[in-house]
Amino acid sequence: MESFKIVVFIMAILISLTAIANKRKLPYPVLLVLAGLVIGFVPHLPNLALDPDIVFVIILPPLLYDAASRTSWHEFRTSIRPIATLAITLVFFTTVSVAVTAHYLIPGFEWALAFILGAVVSPPDAVAASGIIKGLGLNKQVITILEGESLVNDASALIAYRSAVAAVTTGTFVFWKAGLQFLLVAGMGILIGVLVGYVFVLAYKKIRNNPVVETSFTLLSPFISYLTAEQFHMSGVLAVVSTGLLIAWRAPEVFSFRTRMQARVVWDILVFLLQGFVFIMIGLQLPSIIADLSNYSFIEMLGYGLLISLVTITVRVIWVFAGAWWMNYMKKGRKEMVEGQNDHWKNVLVVAWTGTRGVISLAAALALPLVLDDGSAFPKRHSIIFLSFVVIFMTLVVQGLSLPLLVRLLKIKPQKDAGSEDRELQLLLATATLEFIAQEYPANKPDKTRDLLKSNYQLLVLQLTKEIRIIKKTGEEPVEGNDQQQDALLKERLKINHFQRDLLLHLHKEGEFSDDALRKAEREMDINELKLSLGDR
Repeated sequence: MESFKIVVFIMAILISLTAIANKRKLPYPVLLVLAGLVIGFVPHLPNLALDPDIVFVIILPPLLYDAASRTSWHEFRTSIRPIATLAITLVFFTTVSVAVTAHYLIPGFEWALAFILGAVVSPPDAVAASGIIKGLGLNKQVITILEGESLVNDASALIAYRSAVAAVTTGTFVFWKAGLQFLLVAGMGILIGVLVGYVFVLAYKKIRNNPVVETSFTLLSPFISYLTAEQFHMSGVLAVVSTGLLIAWRAPEVFSFRTRMQARVVWDILVFLLQGFVFIMIGLQLPSIIADLSNYSFIEMLGYGLLISLVTITVRVIWVFAGAWWMNYMKKGRKEMVEGQNDHWKNVLVVAWTGTRGVISLAAALALPLVLDDGSAFPKRHSIIFLSFVVIFMTLVVQGLSLPLLVRLLKIKPQKDAGSEDRELQLLLATATLEFIAQEYPANKPDKTRDLLKSNYQLLVLQLTKEIRIIKKTGEEPVEGNDQQQDALLKERLKINHFQRDLLLHLHKEGEFSDDALRKAEREMDINELKLSLGDR
């Protein structure tokens, strides 16, 4: 019961701080981690340890699934080369770089232990990345690369981590077997995820038009995918990502609009609570981690942690810039990082600087076994946990706080053709609708209705054509002379909607109409206000 009270307290802090972060336009993961640090040192609070099993089995699958479901398969496939470079080769390069540093500069770190530390701190975290880059107005392809990397790199790091742990516990390590294991675990994880995704797609087709059941199935799918893969000792991370990408790809044909709206709300709330809880829990772990360092010098270990943090950040910057230069040098036909934008190097710098570590690194460190196969204590376990925490904290705070400032200083803007693409889609729909009206519109409809619809869509086609021409010529959104009038009209419509709500509330209190009638009217007002609020964006 005491732990439950603490969880409720943490949730209250989480909601309050997130609201403050959004108002101040601060990256909320950083604020929550700092809050966790402060809460952790409050006297007489029970110790709320972060259980690795809870992270890997309960928290990680839905967060990965949500991130994958928001990722476009088309864009992911287009950027697969830089994503693979960052998620696989950079992870292993970082692991090796950290291992070399730890082995030669930190006393007592044998090669196997050094590689464990390298594997733990090598992957940028999907949860942290999505929380920090959200709302920064980054280029669409940059976002795809960063999110794609964070989805895939956990698998690379965890496989390297398991190989290093096995080398310490058993005393044996064979490089070619580790490489073969990586290919097997990754490939079978993807296959299992795809198969699970197809099963759920078939299930969705059988239960169409039942939003509650369909939404419940979306909540279930990441856990089934992850647990199935892990049951066969394959990559649960890649399984969940594959399932999420597949279901997102098939969503337009298997989900009704009611299901999509309902599921989006449910998932937004779930992800918000899980992400916030994770970041606060990261900060809460510091007191217990420091307590376990009773036999070590805190200042000395802090210095080693800062050194490892510097190595992880520097290695990423060097690797990303070298990779971007090489891709451009080879002239493969397109710029992988930023297609069609002149300030290519600015976006490369953003990718290089966005390498925040998070819950995966901490959970992997905490998941280290307590004893070896011979019954002796796992060497340097507390040191690895502390060093991992320092890297997580430094990357979250330093890079997390500085990234929004960096984006502002570089004056990075989204792709100029984003508005053109939106309007081109609308133009295609409007043109196709005109053809539908002309050729296939039911003949029993009055001619006046048909003519009115036709004239409305003809005007829409002309307007969209004009706006597309302006965007392509100037690179800026068109500013019509009646924009102020439209804004004023929108405000007045919202005012009328609020007046109707007040009237509905009065009628509810008076009891002049039944609750069913009132709820129906309220739902219609909700839908109308949603449309108006979307138009305001």
